[in-house]
Amino acid sequence: MTGPRILPATTGDILLICDHASNAVPVGIELGIAPDLLDKHIAIDLGSAALTEALAEALDAPAILASVSRLVIDLNRPLDSPGLIPVASDGHAIPGNAIADRDDRIARFYVPYHKAIDAAIAARRPVLLAAIHSFTPQLESGSGAVRPWEIGILSNNDRRAAEIALPLLRAQGLVTGDNEPYSGRLLNATLDQHGEGNGIASLSIEIRNDLIADAGGVARWAMILTPILAEIRNRLASNGGLAT
Repeated sequence: MTGPRILPATTGDILLICDHASNAVPVGIELGIAPDLLDKHIAIDLGSAALTEALAEALDAPAILASVSRLVIDLNRPLDSPGLIPVASDGHAIPGNAIADRDDRIARFYVPYHKAIDAAIAARRPVLLAAIHSFTPQLESGSGAVRPWEIGILSNNDRRAAEIALPLLRAQGLVTGDNEPYSGRLLNATLDQHGEGNGIASLSIEIRNDLIADAGGVARWAMILTPILAEIRNRLASNGGLAT
């Protein structure tokens, strides 16, 4: 499967997106790495697909999930980004990508994924776009500092959804980062294109991946996030897209 996985729904006020849902490497692509690296964060946002599926079911919301590893092509990067087809990630070399056919990977994987998001928005314009990601508690390279956040809310210039989400999460006692553990002003390409580019409120939800490593963790975070996403949608809809 090279196209995205699409979960339909009867409502469309919230559109869920999962850019790093898969660690699949299609036949014919050789990354030149040890197989165990495909189980690391550099290849997939661990737990993100299961959480997206759980939220889609709970909210009766459509969802679009990537079907290839971010090591094949990172669907949440601009086309001119050096990290679109990474030759290294978190200290690990990806030698096969040094000779990759860039145009072929864009045509096979990147274009269909983003066209699917465009089509979903055209079919029913959502009130909210929510991208579901996970982050590793500690990078292997660099300082290796432990990240204290349980959840981060990322946004770029459009802060409407983030300004609703942050106090709701903190009110539950969750250690919540505002554009942490990294900035949504830099790593927000999918939502920049489909959210801000269309004037649709959006946010990226980043869960620390050890918290959604099993079915119990996924169920817990789905219970936390379902009413919060519904509240964001309701407030945006009742205020003409303005945060309150």
